[in-house]
Amino acid sequence: MNKEWSELNKTMQLQLKKEETYNSGKETLFNLREQLMGVLLSLKNELIREEFYAIPFINAEGYHSKSIAYSVWHIFRIEDIVAHTLINNDEQVFFKDGYKERINSPIITTGNELVKDEIAAFSKKLDIDELYSYAAAVKSSTEIIVNALTFKSLNNKIPNEIKYKLLDMNVVDKGENSAWLIDYWCRKDIRGLIQMPFSRHWIMHIEACLRIKNKLNK
Repeated sequence: MNKEWSELNKTMQLQLKKEETYNSGKETLFNLREQLMGVLLSLKNELIREEFYAIPFINAEGYHSKSIAYSVWHIFRIEDIVAHTLINNDEQVFFKDGYKERINSPIITTGNELVKDEIAAFSKKLDIDELYSYAAAVKSSTEIIVNALTFKSLNNKIPNEIKYKLLDMNVVDKGENSAWLIDYWCRKDIRGLIQMPFSRHWIMHIEACLRIKNKLNK
């Protein structure tokens, strides 16, 4: 893991554990996310469209076995679902702003169910400009939600009715590659969700994107 990102992530986690450093923890989180978003934006500026759906490590194990377009989709669909449905119990950006049609996506899920050539075929259909518009909108809305959270609310668990609502929305595929996600999220408190989908999850997938880019540029 990138040393600077890793240190920021560790610092943020420690700061979120204490009320007196809680606000600093949010600032650290937003700083980390800003750096990571900068990397995604640099990829948009540097890569041609075909490189967004290329999968140079298609038979590998790990996050780098996807495409860059898929990775951006996956990061922000998960964040949108977690921030708006699980934490804030309001409408996801994806639905509120019509991003399914704008991005030209055949799915509304996180994409966990897709593998290999399915990921490539999916990635080719996406409007990259609208995908990045969605990413920016989700990032901004998540940070508004996080900024409004009190320190005491970090210990809150996800109510069962929200879990059932999420199941009914079909935004997580019910196959074995995806169904575990809902239980995984719902076992966490709000602090745990901030520490994974909103931070560490970004790092893992963005580092994978850089690995893909470097392979393509050899």
